[in-house]
Amino acid sequence: MSEERLDAVGIGSMVVDRVHRSPRLLGSEQKGILRAMADGGPVEIHVGGVVLNHLGWGAALGLNTGIFGRQADDENGRFLRAAMDRAGIARNIELDGSATSVAEIFVDDKGGRAIYMAPGATSETTPTKIRADHAEFIRRGARLTTEVSQLPLDAALAALEIARAGGIPTLVDLDVPPTDALATLGSETTLDAVLRAADVLKPAKLAAREIVPHAGSDALAIARAMRDRYGNAAVVVTDGEAGCAIATDGFEGFVPARSVAAVDTTGAGDAFVGGLLVGLKHELDWEVIGQLANAAGAACVEKIGAFPDDPAAARKRVLELYEGPDIELGPDRVVTDEGSSPSHGAGGPAVACFDIALEELAVLRSRIDAGSFHAAIALVRGAETVGGRVHVTGLGKPEHVAHYAASLLSSTGTPATFLHTTEAVHGSAGQVVSGDVVIAISNSGETREIRDTVQTVRKMGAKIIAVTGNVDSWLGRESDAVLDAGVAREGGPLNLAPRASVAAEVLVIAGLSAALQHQRGFQRADYQLRHPSGKLGERTRD
Repeated sequence: MSEERLDAVGIGSMVVDRVHRSPRLLGSEQKGILRAMADGGPVEIHVGGVVLNHLGWGAALGLNTGIFGRQADDENGRFLRAAMDRAGIARNIELDGSATSVAEIFVDDKGGRAIYMAPGATSETTPTKIRADHAEFIRRGARLTTEVSQLPLDAALAALEIARAGGIPTLVDLDVPPTDALATLGSETTLDAVLRAADVLKPAKLAAREIVPHAGSDALAIARAMRDRYGNAAVVVTDGEAGCAIATDGFEGFVPARSVAAVDTTGAGDAFVGGLLVGLKHELDWEVIGQLANAAGAACVEKIGAFPDDPAAARKRVLELYEGPDIELGPDRVVTDEGSSPSHGAGGPAVACFDIALEELAVLRSRIDAGSFHAAIALVRGAETVGGRVHVTGLGKPEHVAHYAASLLSSTGTPATFLHTTEAVHGSAGQVVSGDVVIAISNSGETREIRDTVQTVRKMGAKIIAVTGNVDSWLGRESDAVLDAGVAREGGPLNLAPRASVAAEVLVIAGLSAALQHQRGFQRADYQLRHPSGKLGERTRD
């Protein structure tokens, strides 16, 4: 790990956000229908977590950031660590937690949200682990950021004490009301110590009002009262879409925010802190810092998800919304195809792609259920006994896998044909007859075209084998046998283009073909009969 100086390091929640769209947020005993997300399913998976969002937005705006703490070596943790690498966020993370943190987030049509959190490994972090495993990493930072949200208060205090001993300025994001924090995170005495240890204290207005109710509802009065109580160098109170109030020696005032159309307010305060960290790094005047932080919060609410998945677009939008004097931000930290990854050195994304694919395939191998392959084999062999045939279909990149699958199966003793997903509902489903098997390949298992094709061939009397990255998807539920091909990371700079998922689909199909070949006693001569030409043909001749 490089020992370069970091502009900001942080510890706190690192979360996989599972985002759902709902017409409205429901109360007790109410029911509602979830809206479809962009990919057609009921849920989108996003990077999240208060402190990871702090550092992600800071990195998008040019800071050299790093995160430390505790996760699990599970699918969700790998997903988050891949996002950190893409964003250029250095990491010092222990992988001994029970489970990586997850949040279920419900967003209504007005951008409001309800969040249910399962803190997992974040809540298992201890002061002993902070001092033993992360003290040196903390000392690499020019500033420490932490939170009162999911991290135990004594762990946050330990990190703050290490920073204070090293002369490192600190920032604390009071993200939840104290009554919520004290219910799960620690004692009132420890909470008081955490808030006093912050050089910059950033409470949400709702959380701060609970501590200083005598200050009333005015955000600036609340900021002054909080500063009087805890003695911080600065208190910055966020007041939603209105803006922020700042109380410090050099400036006291309210900084209004730009008005934007909110799509999802999740993480607005986290993005605000990212902008705050950038302003502090560049030693801007406090009013200007407030303007920059407001712009980051506003940019965040214009999209689904709290983390800046497209750092260049996030940076551009923040600067469009920022109304202060010109500032010179640091360089773009995102890892690109021409850059190098914090975890993979000079080989950069090319080597990272191999490493990630191998890691994901190893995890998939550990999940392989022999019973699911037995069920798929039984469907194929059962179809063959009644004269049925095998067809393989897929859309997008899985279409190419489907061509390969039909060819591989045919060459190893299981005659198979390609079925075009789109054309199936325009007549090509006619190649399917009752008793046939259709192998449907789809990473999400939710695309409309796959649904239409499966429903159509079902009416033709076909059985369905799913090869999917989401066994709980619509396709998984509607199939007679399901083969898991799921990966958390694709191995590319944006974690979007299918790479590891395609490798997983290919290997799952290869495994199925190998099992079918073995069951039918397929011999060298059988292979030569189907493949008389080329080098393989030469190798199989007597």
